[in-house]
Amino acid sequence: MFAASLVAGCSTIDTYAPTLRSFGVYKLDVNQGNFLSQDMVDKLRVGQTKEQVRLILGTPLIASVFRDDRWDYTYEFIRQGRVIEHRNFSVYFADNKLARWEGDEMPPSAADLNRQAAALTSSEAKWSDQRPWWEKLLDVFRK
Repeated sequence: MFAASLVAGCSTIDTYAPTLRSFGVYKLDVNQGNFLSQDMVDKLRVGQTKEQVRLILGTPLIASVFRDDRWDYTYEFIRQGRVIEHRNFSVYFADNKLARWEGDEMPPSAADLNRQAAALTSSEAKWSDQRPWWEKLLDVFRK
């Protein structure tokens, strides 16, 4: 009898408070699919062969044998069980040559992101204000 009430109690927690199920459980961040950046897309040219497109973008996530003229690149980033980022990109071929492409806006290249981060953390910007810390703190309250 006691064991049956414990089991029944667990099912009601899941039924009435589904957020309690994930309490204390760590979920991994998951990158799935093909990560494409804008600099990769900028290298595409109409008339390129399938091999050239594969060298630029990589192997497509979805390439159907029934639709040989279309490749789909899908990317998804999941953090703590929630989809943070989802992008689709498709390339279309005519006579085994690239005809067109379409899809979501792509992020800048990793090199561009690194340059932006370096500019934000440059030593000049970091040490340009030589005032003591308490004067900087007072500036927060003055604004």
